Amino acid sequence: MKIWFNRWFTTVSHYMDLIRANEDGRKFIIYGTSPNKDALYLQNCDYAFLEPDISGDEYIDFCLDFCKKHGIDIFIPRKENVLISKRLADFTALGVKVLVCPDAELMETMDNKAATYQNIVKQVPSIIIPDYYVVNNIEGFKQAYERLKEKGHEVCFKPVIGEGAQGFRVIKEDIDSINQLLRHGSRSRIPYKYACEIFSQQEFFPDILVMEYLAGREFSIDCLSSQDELYAAIPRMKDDGRVRELVESVELISLASAFHQEFKVPYVYNIQVKNNNGVPKLLEINPRMSGGLHFSCLSGINFPYLAIKILLGEKIQPLMPHYGIRASHLEKEMILKYQDIG
Repeated sequence: MKIWFNRWFTTVSHYMDLIRANEDGRKFIIYGTSPNKDALYLQNCDYAFLEPDISGDEYIDFCLDFCKKHGIDIFIPRKENVLISKRLADFTALGVKVLVCPDAELMETMDNKAATYQNIVKQVPSIIIPDYYVVNNIEGFKQAYERLKEKGHEVCFKPVIGEGAQGFRVIKEDIDSINQLLRHGSRSRIPYKYACEIFSQQEFFPDILVMEYLAGREFSIDCLSSQDELYAAIPRMKDDGRVRELVESVELISLASAFHQEFKVPYVYNIQVKNNNGVPKLLEINPRMSGGLHFSCLSGINFPYLAIKILLGEKIQPLMPHYGIRASHLEKEMILKYQDIG
């Protein structure tokens, strides 16, 4: 079978290896594309191609043409996965199965952090969300900041629509001293005065979440499911530095179960939470394989391959994950080869 990964994280290379090492001995041919010829995961593909740096419906048309030209059987998208969900029928007409949640409206909601919070409050009140405000102008920003400070919160902000830590900043009261500037990392922190100066540049700016900063441990819960059943939920704690630990947390597994019972997202997805004063609060939900999913696969569960089996309508045997595993990783050099990139 031919599998295509479009524009992905570098760690998707691990997922390719996991799919190849599947327990059934099934053979796959892996295609990969990126607009960047130096994207490292292209080095791990059987066939690699450059893709145009385009977006929207124009990009979906490229995807359909690529699937048709190369006889793709399974498409595992990251870029434009919301729009791809909206146009699943076009891929189905080509005989292509797509590893993406088929509920396009839900996909669009999960792409928007504010809309996700609103839905969670209404439909799964057992999942706790941070105190937050959505603002798009300087006055709203100042008001949100003051209200959160009055509640005793340290304050942060991030875009309503964005991926990972893009645009995330923690607000501090004072500007850096010379010692802080020269000796301490402060990349994600910004003085309140400086933030106000930046947001005052425009009358309106794209929606941002101004919210309580969650100072405790962060957990990613990698989930494997069909629409009917949650097969596995592996909480992965982000410890100091690059250390990750798989923890058997009844509280977090129950949180994942409550989410799936209401929203029934299939295949593989990720729930991010962070503690504040011992209480886990929702950060965001990613309806795709997470960037650190390969750590959760150390539990003995081959998430990428089993997600493909669910997509193909195949039966999943009962899973018995291993917890208590602590892991990290080393950087390794790679000599880039280009002769096989189309």
